[in-house]
Amino acid sequence: MQFGRLITAMVTPFDDNGAIDWETTGQLIDFLIETQQSDSLVISGTTGESPTLTDEEKEQLFRFSVERANGRCKIIAGTGSNDTRHSIHLTKIAESCGVDAVLLVVPYYNRPTQEGIYQHFKAIAASTKLPVMLYNVPSRTVASMTAETTLRLAEIDNIVATKECASLEQVTQIVAGAPAGFTVFSGDDGVALPVLAVGGYGIVSVASHIVGSKMKQMIEAYLAGRVEEAAKLHVECFPVFKGLFELPNPTLVKAALALIGQPVGGVRLPLVVASEADIESLRRILP
Repeated sequence: MQFGRLITAMVTPFDDNGAIDWETTGQLIDFLIETQQSDSLVISGTTGESPTLTDEEKEQLFRFSVERANGRCKIIAGTGSNDTRHSIHLTKIAESCGVDAVLLVVPYYNRPTQEGIYQHFKAIAASTKLPVMLYNVPSRTVASMTAETTLRLAEIDNIVATKECASLEQVTQIVAGAPAGFTVFSGDDGVALPVLAVGGYGIVSVASHIVGSKMKQMIEAYLAGRVEEAAKLHVECFPVFKGLFELPNPTLVKAALALIGQPVGGVRLPLVVASEADIESLRRILP
């Protein structure tokens, strides 16, 4: 599969003034590929603080990431929004930067119907030759894409995958009805192993910033039939899976990166940095 099994939704490093820190961004890309064994990176997704990045910053990130990765992993550009025309614009920019695919989130706030969701994704997919990964995350978007809508979209040639954050039941429905070549990724670290068990392909992860190599071992153990070993690794990682989301993402994964010697700066308002008490709680769960 073109994206691999372990995809990291990468944070965007900032300097003390809140601007993108390019040197640190390059170091983080290297770390995620070489140490945490990411097969692909999502650039300017929600974990990358896409709501507070300008279009110019996104274009710079896409181009920089493609050049830095230099073929060592796939680069997936987060180009989704709740404005179809704007998503088409961002997708065309990403394509010109040489990215490998785009990630498109269900439109948030304006609460489209299922037909509206379908037409939104169909229009963006028609505007590009790039592979498209859908992204259903009801906790952030309010509107939730049904399994039926996902499967309808899966019939479009360049819509090749979905990142699913709804129920395990919905993941199972999508896996059961998906056409050949369409793959399902968990968007929730805590259910990565159960998603594999029902036929999912892999994980788009936040925790892989911190425990990526162990997650890769978990995936490989499960695929090799070593289910008990995979379960043990899942349990070992679970405190990190859960703990990183005690505050709005990516507040705590950025704090955790600093604690393991890979500082990436703070977060942009309206997010605020973790308190000392939060960081102390985080320190206790890190490997």
